[in-house]
Amino acid sequence: MSNSASQRIGRCRVCAEKVSSPLVDLGKQPLANSLRTDASETLPVFPLEICRCQACGTIQLTETVSPEILFEKYVWVTGTSDGARNYSRLFCESLAARCQSGPLQVVEVASNDGTFLKRFAERGDTVLGVDPAKNIAQIAEERGIPTIPDFFGQGVASLIVERQGEADAVFARNVIPHVADANDVVAGMALCLKPEGTGAIEFHRSDVILEELHYDSIYHEHLFYHSLQSISSLLDRFGLFAFDVTESPISGGSLVVYFSQTGRKRTTVYEEMLSHENSIGVGREEPWVEFGDRCRRHRSALRELVISRCDEGKRIIGYGASARSSTLLNFCGINSSHLDVIADRAPLKHNTYTPGTDILIVPPEQALNEKPDVVLLLGWNFQDEILSQMHDEYGWKGEVIVPLPNEPVVLT
Repeated sequence: MSNSASQRIGRCRVCAEKVSSPLVDLGKQPLANSLRTDASETLPVFPLEICRCQACGTIQLTETVSPEILFEKYVWVTGTSDGARNYSRLFCESLAARCQSGPLQVVEVASNDGTFLKRFAERGDTVLGVDPAKNIAQIAEERGIPTIPDFFGQGVASLIVERQGEADAVFARNVIPHVADANDVVAGMALCLKPEGTGAIEFHRSDVILEELHYDSIYHEHLFYHSLQSISSLLDRFGLFAFDVTESPISGGSLVVYFSQTGRKRTTVYEEMLSHENSIGVGREEPWVEFGDRCRRHRSALRELVISRCDEGKRIIGYGASARSSTLLNFCGINSSHLDVIADRAPLKHNTYTPGTDILIVPPEQALNEKPDVVLLLGWNFQDEILSQMHDEYGWKGEVIVPLPNEPVVLT
């Protein structure tokens, strides 16, 4: 049920026009990052549905949960992922190449533990992060990355400009979809950016969600499911001009859109991406209704795989206690009666229980030393990295169920 900690929308969070009725319904679920040390602790649940703005076409959740509840204590630490650390170098090079010659003044919105800003600092750039999770902002400070522990918006942007002037580069990775008042964040980015500066926004791309059935990327932190089209429209509201786009490996498929206050020639890659989105209908209702049907068929197929192994007496664990895994487990009804534990490398998650499904999270060495027969690869979007860890670091071999993308696959 919904409660006072959430609010149901009737109008688009971006343009304030009417939204459709729900197009995809994943049921009522607890917050994906509400891990707890006591499995008996009761968690509130909220509707997990997506709808479409009937005017601007932006795909978004029907429910807004209070950001103070969602983000005050955050458990995803960027630096725990080898893939994210390696990608941070590529991201830095890509953004710097679209800026004027340095050294640069760089501001990151929702900077987490400073992993990405650290790459700019290593180049000799001046960096500043903004992140509302006080526990993780403190980690960044300890790593030498100056971080303001607050929600980014026009108010914080004004303070930054007053303190150190406008920035040459401003970027926000996988955060714009998290913020109900995305207008305030983008307005703040515009305020921070020099007229000749370059901005970047990275977001999990809705065309891949739609085509490859990434329903596990739908959770209460992700209020929006953006396309290049909808992000470009959002930027345009604040005089920011999207001119280029690159692909990112993060989240199983993301885009980075580059923008400026001064118009630059749009790249062929940008124009081709817009054309692709239009061809599959990311901003239309019908493809998302079909997406909901595919989600239900996928749930049946995955449950059958897992339950058949349980019936055979096989020991199954999960690997990867991400927010995404919470959506998948709750929607599919896979819980502690099916999985003994879930392995995860993030120390902040160890000895806690998954929300709604009550599965204990432990370090990988503990989970794999007990020689499970089957691993459900919940962190499938880091498949190569995790399979390498399991085989090379922990010497485990066995059956792996890869739930997504598209239909579940069994590796032996």
